[in-house]
Amino acid sequence: MCVIETSPIVETRRLVLRAPAPQDAPRIAALANDLDIARMTKRMPHPFRVEDADDFVLQVASQDPARANTFVIEHEAAGPVGVIGLFESEDRVPEAGYWIGRDYWGRGFATEALDAALVWASRKWRRRALVAGHFADNPASGRVLEKSGFLYTGETRRAWSRARRAEIETRMMVWLA
Repeated sequence: MCVIETSPIVETRRLVLRAPAPQDAPRIAALANDLDIARMTKRMPHPFRVEDADDFVLQVASQDPARANTFVIEHEAAGPVGVIGLFESEDRVPEAGYWIGRDYWGRGFATEALDAALVWASRKWRRRALVAGHFADNPASGRVLEKSGFLYTGETRRAWSRARRAEIETRMMVWLA
């Protein structure tokens, strides 16, 4: 029998991935209230208020850990810098999604966090495959996924972006443990 961690903590050289806590809500809201971040996600509204962050923290706390795990990406000196989540979706394998606050772009945090989440997913969550998509107008996210071992499937889908209020061409990728 596999015991599922309800609040896993994953550590890397510079980062800690952990469950979001109520005290993180103001910081999450400050980072996420950026149209350039929200428009590259499916689910994030814009504007993103503290009330949205409070709702997010509550929603994560109620996740079934067998089906979804969401982590705050916390830097040792800067505190929370983004969010990464692994969750079951309409696909046959779970999906990975993430975002990093603008002030922390280009520092390798997304790749470091994704690499750690993938190791955790294969060893502790017992997943052997994950999918991810990135909007076609966000090639930087595609590069992060490639660096972490995701491969393009050749499939393009239309996915709804809540912040854009539109369907956006999404390039699909897969990772195999």
